Amino acid sequence: MIRVLGSAAGGGLPQWNCHCAVCEAARRGDVRPRTQSTIAFRSGADRWFLGNASPDLRQQLSMLAARGTGELRRSPVAGIVLTDAEIDHTAGLLLLRESSEPLRIWSTAEVHRALTSDYPLLPMLDRYCGVEWTELAFGQRVELADDLDVEAFPTGGDAPLYAPGADFGAAGLTIRDRAGGVQVTYAPALAALTDEIVARFRASDCVLVDGTFWSNDELVALGLSRRDAAAMGHAPLDVNLEALSSLSSRTVLVHINNTNPIVLGDSPERALLEANGVEIAHDGMEIAL
Repeated sequence: MIRVLGSAAGGGLPQWNCHCAVCEAARRGDVRPRTQSTIAFRSGADRWFLGNASPDLRQQLSMLAARGTGELRRSPVAGIVLTDAEIDHTAGLLLLRESSEPLRIWSTAEVHRALTSDYPLLPMLDRYCGVEWTELAFGQRVELADDLDVEAFPTGGDAPLYAPGADFGAAGLTIRDRAGGVQVTYAPALAALTDEIVARFRASDCVLVDGTFWSNDELVALGLSRRDAAAMGHAPLDVNLEALSSLSSRTVLVHINNTNPIVLGDSPERALLEANGVEIAHDGMEIAL
């Protein structure tokens, strides 16, 4: 079971200081609001693993109510698997500081270094509830639970802006339910759709993939940024659509920027996605496999 807790990129939809056509449509109620990107997944157990931890995590966790056990405090979260060290994927960790048990966190060594030195979330959390960190090395399967394992793979891009001089990008995650024989690949930040990544997608039953921008100059054309999609580590959808539409696996777009016209119900971009069988995630979306 996969549950999309947040389907937007950093800033959510509407973004607090943005008055683009999509944000204004969301304020009018013409477009469903979206919180920042986080997913949850589980197999047979009653507790969930999170894919990233957005700044909106407190409200998102209401979708994962823990079953009653008589305990006064019980978390529905078994652990958190991080794809990168970006603020919009990690700030929610601080909201878990009241945990009655150490937080179990998986990430690459580079992400661990960033969250220990440049943006010291992990030392802070260690003083509140404790942290149990496990490294994700590219290409190696790591057990999350008796029936779940995860494998990280590189998806490119740059280190966060708060870590000048750091040289690492984001990771994607291939999650395997060993009991059910199901495989899901999650790549919310994808700098390029390489042959190796396409092959990984083809071997998956479901793909949750970067839908940040429709076009490379989306923000630049609106006058909102000097950096284009490629400079931010996100391959635009108009470039990747042909490859994504050729997948036999269920393909769902996540991490959708507030400027992306695909969330507008009457946009030609949305119609093109629907014609090609590519889905657009929304908050609360459930994917049963």
